[in-house]
Amino acid sequence: MDHLDHKLLALLQGNTRTTIQDLADHIGASTASVQRRLKVLRDGGVIRKEVAVLDQNKLGFGVTAIVSVELERDRLDQITAFKRKARDDRQVTNFYCIAGDADFLMIVVAKDIRDYEAFTHRFFFADKNVRKFRTSIVVSTEKATLELPI
Repeated sequence: MDHLDHKLLALLQGNTRTTIQDLADHIGASTASVQRRLKVLRDGGVIRKEVAVLDQNKLGFGVTAIVSVELERDRLDQITAFKRKARDDRQVTNFYCIAGDADFLMIVVAKDIRDYEAFTHRFFFADKNVRKFRTSIVVSTEKATLELPI
């Protein structure tokens, strides 16, 4: 990757709907060059996915919870099952395996506190492998981005 690829990626992070012509104009390259570069970046997995960023409050998801989770056992099959369950659950928007006091950290969205409580019963209390979980409720979001500093 060169500096033109970095410029291209920075522009796309801001708006994936930017036209090929606008991208070419901004980075000083031809449209054919931009198309080739995008193909290489997509095929190489640098661009993993192009998505719409939605306003969760306007869609009725008024609660964001940051949850740390400790599992009861360190058996690989149980860890794998928990990871699969978290990856498959639509309310879990981010999921990290971490080093430190907990095994995992997840970001969970819910319509309201009652909906979050139902999530905890379904996701944590029903799982015998969950030793404990700690929840922090987000009061205000000051910054949330998927953009990388390139």
